[in-house]
This record gives sequence, structure tokens and C-alpha cells, in this order.
Amino acid sequence: MEFIDTHAHLYLEHFSSDIEEVIQRAKEHEVSAIYLPNIDRDSISAMIALEDKYPGYCMSMMGLHPCSINLQYEKELESVKEWLEKRHFVAIGEIGTDLYWDKTYIEQQKDGLKIQIGWAKEYKLPIVLHSRDSLDDTIDVIEKNHFPELRGIFHCFTGNLLQARKIIDLGFLIGVGGVSTFKNSQIGDTIKEIPLEHIVLETDSPYLSPTPYRGKRNESSYIPIIAEKLASLTGRSVNDVAHITTKNAKNIFKR
Repeated sequence: MEFIDTHAHLYLEHFSSDIEEVIQRAKEHEVSAIYLPNIDRDSISAMIALEDKYPGYCMSMMGLHPCSINLQYEKELESVKEWLEKRHFVAIGEIGTDLYWDKTYIEQQKDGLKIQIGWAKEYKLPIVLHSRDSLDDTIDVIEKNHFPELRGIFHCFTGNLLQARKIIDLGFLIGVGGVSTFKNSQIGDTIKEIPLEHIVLETDSPYLSPTPYRGKRNESSYIPIIAEKLASLTGRSVNDVAHITTKNAKNIFKR
């Protein structure tokens, strides 16, 4: 089998003491690639250093996370644009909106998302979207700024079936991670109605560890746990989940 972790922040300090072991465990659990979404300008050097250490295995995106957007967001976006002009990245991400922590800068978040969608068009790259407690807002921005080639992933999907269908109709994939394994999560009822052809796997490491590791540091080697849960929800084999979601990830990132 072959798995891909489409969303992991392995460059953060949570992994500073044992990143080699973390990568080795991922490989032992048949994870063939790990995609690294950026946060802001402070995370770029560590992210690229990890990519340089594991070329062809860890691959960087470039974008500004909505939780890093404030009144000075235009300066942060300038840094993102500078990096996009310097070198190749596999996607624009992690971008989007977030109403969980703070609702103060939602209009700035929407504007930042719109700008970065424009860069996706300019550089012909997919986008990876964050939409915590703001899924409808994010979908609305995508709908208003959509163009035929726009594609990407709605990371950490926790929405309902209607929202899932809107996402699929827009040509986007749905990222499924550790939340799907939580005992009190309702997302399983939605996921089992979504064909595997529209799903990719992710961890969001170091966050959102799947059961039985909930509350502990997440890592890419836990991807098979998510695949097993997805298999049980959809009635497909783990082999099917691995094959189809890996194919989806390779298609979206043009591997």
C-alpha cells in the first residue's frame, strides 16, 4: 500500500528533537510523501529546511494562514509573493478563513484569500484551504472568485453533506483526518456519503491526533489509522482507500 499525508506541519518545534524518527516511522507505515502547508513568514525557513533535508518526500506550500492575518496582513502577503517569485512550491496554502479563535479580522481574511486565489491562477497552483467554523464563508469566497482551472483541498473538513457537495461541485477535494476517528464526532455520517474519488488523507500534525492518540502529538505515521476509519465508514477495503486517496493526492499536486 501507499499513503500520502497531504497536510502536516512537521517543521514546527514539536518535532525539533526527533524529526528523523518521525520521518522514518512515516516511511515504515507506507507514507510515500508529506505535504507541508506554510503558516506565515516566521515558519518559512524551517519549512524549506525540512524540504531540503528530505527532497522529494517533504514538499512545501506557500501561503498565509488566516490566523496570522491582522491589520498588517498586506506586509505578510508581500513576503508570500516574494517567495512565490523566488522558487517553485507545490500549492498555495494554508489559506482561508477562521472564525474559531477571533472574528475581528474576517474581512481581512476574505481579502487575503481572494488575493491568494489570484496567485493560484497566476502560478497555476492548487490551493489548500483552512475553514474552521467558517466553511460557508470560505465556500462563498471560492464561488465568487472561481475560475475553470481552480482546484485544491478543503483541509480538515467537518461540514455537512450539502457543504460537501458544494465543494465537490467546485472541483475541490475533501481532506479527512483524525477528527473522523473521534467518538463524539458527527463527521462520519457525512464522510460515508462521499465517494472516495473526492477525498484525500491528512494528519494536520502535530494537531488533531486520531484515536487512540487523541490529546498527544500527531504525526504522519498515523495516516493508516485514518485510512482504516475511512474504510469502515465507506465499506471499502483499506487497500481501496490507500489507492484512491493516493491517486487523488498525486493528481491534485501533479506528481
